[in-house]
Amino acid sequence: MTEFFKDISPLTFNPDASELAFRHYNPDEVIAGKRMEEHLRFAVAYWHSFAWPGGDPFGGQTFERPWFGDTMDLAKLKADVAFEMFELLNVPFFCWHDADIRPEGDTFAESLRNFQEMIDYLGSKMETSRTKLLWGTANLFSHRRFMSGAATNPDPEIFAWSAATVKNCMDATHKLGGENYVLWGGREGYETLLNTDLKRERQQAGRFLQMAVDYKHKIGFKGAILVEPKPQEPSKHQYDFDVATVYGFLKEFGLENEVQMNIEQGHAILAGHSFEHELALAASLGIFGSIDMNRNDYQSGWDTDQFPNNVPEVALAYYEVLKAGGFTTGGTNFDAKLRRQSLDPVDLIAAHAGAMDVCARGFKAAALMLEDGTLEAKRAERYAGWDRPEGKALLDSDFASIAAQVEADGINPQPRSGRQEILENIVNRFV
Repeated sequence: MTEFFKDISPLTFNPDASELAFRHYNPDEVIAGKRMEEHLRFAVAYWHSFAWPGGDPFGGQTFERPWFGDTMDLAKLKADVAFEMFELLNVPFFCWHDADIRPEGDTFAESLRNFQEMIDYLGSKMETSRTKLLWGTANLFSHRRFMSGAATNPDPEIFAWSAATVKNCMDATHKLGGENYVLWGGREGYETLLNTDLKRERQQAGRFLQMAVDYKHKIGFKGAILVEPKPQEPSKHQYDFDVATVYGFLKEFGLENEVQMNIEQGHAILAGHSFEHELALAASLGIFGSIDMNRNDYQSGWDTDQFPNNVPEVALAYYEVLKAGGFTTGGTNFDAKLRRQSLDPVDLIAAHAGAMDVCARGFKAAALMLEDGTLEAKRAERYAGWDRPEGKALLDSDFASIAAQVEADGINPQPRSGRQEILENIVNRFV
């Protein structure tokens, strides 16, 4: 043991505990035919929990961690601490970027050697741990070389660097038995049209994603390729703004049956949507895959990546997840970070435990709402006219025939209430 989490015991389900414990998350509780752990598939984000120094746009590092540094020994210490936390929380999964787990080298080859050594080290840790890899991804946004993007960069050498990086991250994800591979656009966007060729950059991004899909099949990776939409930040105009934008992109490049979505609550809010909107849209388009669970500060205009604490919001999100059939290879990744004033090791444990409880409460409410069936019955009632023969016939008709029918039958429809307040009251019975 590293002693970083000394005096902290593994957390258990104990609703009456006065100390750290799960009060709502019981991994073995069976809901809708599956254990809660199998439904929620929690994952810890390596980058926020172990690599983030506690800075924000207005101030630098506040955290002091014994593994901070750029040596392989410190990278291995970070991995040791990470797996100790996974055990304390009993989480089934974790996620990483390449830059989270290895020191940056002076050359691509040196960075790759460091990365491969750390992948072997993580593999050895996983042999004695129940925690598996939900997904891996490449950090193509932090280093200054990516200031103008990765796949969309005007410099072809950076495109090549990025492609080689993703190739190696996909290899590593496959080697560790990862269940998905994520591509997040990072800086795939632009700040001014004065120096941007939109058509060229879009073509580069499309070809890059096609190459990733081709490589998935070449190496026999059976997991899902996921794209994570995000608007505005860090680039003013991101090409992967939201689910609808990404779906149009996938259709353009023939990838709509190859790529799914990893949808983040905070990103949905930045796009001007609700989390449940993005989830419902992805499900309706057949591209729902996984989620990053967090929240934003609604008074801030940037991505604060806070741990979830709003049960009603979480319940509506999991309601859409359940309606979509639940997770297959995806899961609930806590892409969330401590507040920069939360300095102590116990804060990391408490933040995840609280978030897991919030998700459990929200999930149970969502499952009860779906089992109750009232919301779905009200929805079906609202659209019932489209299920009758005359409604179905409309979509196979034409304007001239419809106009003649309206005149002949004297159709004179009156508006009907959407009953939103009644539906919201129904939701509030459960949350």
